[in-house]
Amino acid sequence: MKISVIISFYKNIPALELILLALAKQTYNNFEVIVSEDDNNIETTNFIVEQQPKYPFKIIHLYQLVDDGFRKNQMLNKSLKAASGETIVFLDGDCIPHPLFLKSYIKHVKENTLCFGRRVMVDEVTTKQIYNTKSIEKLNFISLLFTKTTHLKYALYIPFLTKVRAEGIWGCNVGVLKKHLLEINGFDEDYITAGVGEDVDLEWRLTAIGVKFKSIRFEALEFHLHHKENYNRTAIETGLAQLKLKKEANLYFCKNGLSLIE
Repeated sequence: MKISVIISFYKNIPALELILLALAKQTYNNFEVIVSEDDNNIETTNFIVEQQPKYPFKIIHLYQLVDDGFRKNQMLNKSLKAASGETIVFLDGDCIPHPLFLKSYIKHVKENTLCFGRRVMVDEVTTKQIYNTKSIEKLNFISLLFTKTTHLKYALYIPFLTKVRAEGIWGCNVGVLKKHLLEINGFDEDYITAGVGEDVDLEWRLTAIGVKFKSIRFEALEFHLHHKENYNRTAIETGLAQLKLKKEANLYFCKNGLSLIE
């Protein structure tokens, strides 16, 4: 089964380079990569053109016509439309996947089952070292043990510790069959602030069509590179207020979604 890896990307080319290096080390290799850029940056275009010959997997670059605020969900829908894989795996543009990352998803994702993981929060000093050396091999439990990295337990590969959960997905580490995303009309583009529309909203709408959630947090390992926090409470509260209204109206098939993409 083919995977389409959708990377939500915004301006951080050094991190994207590390992600591509990590994807080249995957033990499962039937996949394509879609760089879903909520921006229109010629530097990104040039970088991907330069990088493509280095890798055996296809890299598709999608972008906005103009950089006009937070439109991540719009780009995710464009990426879904372009995706040729039966399974969709989502990564954020600052998260580096473990070599067994895609193998874990292809193992667990199935009909009516969404899988999700968590992320190790790499500290600032180590992040700078990784950028400087491009030594993604150091992103492992032992190497990070004596750093200021947090959530380090999620660097432990313990594949038998899976768990069915009612909720809790994070959009930076999720895998699901494309058909289920189509059944809810993809991502809701009404959300124009970060923190709710790209995962919390998706969670309740998939629940409404009978999809279950399986935690593979000790198998689908990923490492989040340090950066200044870019969420704010006001934006999250705005998203939660939208979510409340949509739940009350039972709009699990969103009105402003994938079906509007030309």
